[in-house]
Amino acid sequence: MAEETGEIFLYEPVKRGVIFLDRFHVPASLRKIVRAGKFEIRINSDFESVIHSCAERESTWISRELIRWYSALHRAGYAHSVEAWRNNRLAGGLYGVSLGSIFCGESMFHRERDASKVALVALVEHMKNKGMLLIDTQFTTEHLRRFGAEDIDQEEYMRYLRKAKLYKECFFP
Repeated sequence: MAEETGEIFLYEPVKRGVIFLDRFHVPASLRKIVRAGKFEIRINSDFESVIHSCAERESTWISRELIRWYSALHRAGYAHSVEAWRNNRLAGGLYGVSLGSIFCGESMFHRERDASKVALVALVEHMKNKGMLLIDTQFTTEHLRRFGAEDIDQEEYMRYLRKAKLYKECFFP
C-alpha cells in the first residue's frame, strides 16, 4: 500500500480477511439483480480503467507507482479485473492478483449501484469453476462480512498459501 508520501509498504495484518468460496453468501436482493442480467460481466477487458477507477477517490492507497506495478502483473498474467458493464459503459468492478488457487482482492469500485457486488459474485462463480479456494480480502469490513468474509490468523493463512497451487494458469488456463 502506498502512503500519502508516496512510500510503499507491505502490510501483513495479524488477522487476515478471507472469503472461503464454499461459504460465500449472496444476499437475496443481490441474487435478484444478478438473475435479471442488469450488468454484462467481462474479465480483463479493461484492467487499466478498473485500477484507475479504484484509485479515483479522495484518499487512496493506490499510487501511480502501484498502478504501474499492478499493470505489469496484469501483462504477465497474474493481476486480473472482473468488470460489470451496462450499456457498453464500465459501471463497476474489482481487481486483484491470482496466486494459484487464491485470489488476492485489491480494490473495487462502482459507478452504478450494485455493479461492484455483481462483479464480486461473478468472480466467486469463476473461481469455483476453476477449483480455487478463497479470496484474500486482507481486511474484513462490514460490507464484506455480508458476503461471508471472516478473519483467520496469520498462521492459518500461511497454511492456505502453502496448500494453494501457486501457478498462474489456475485463474485463466
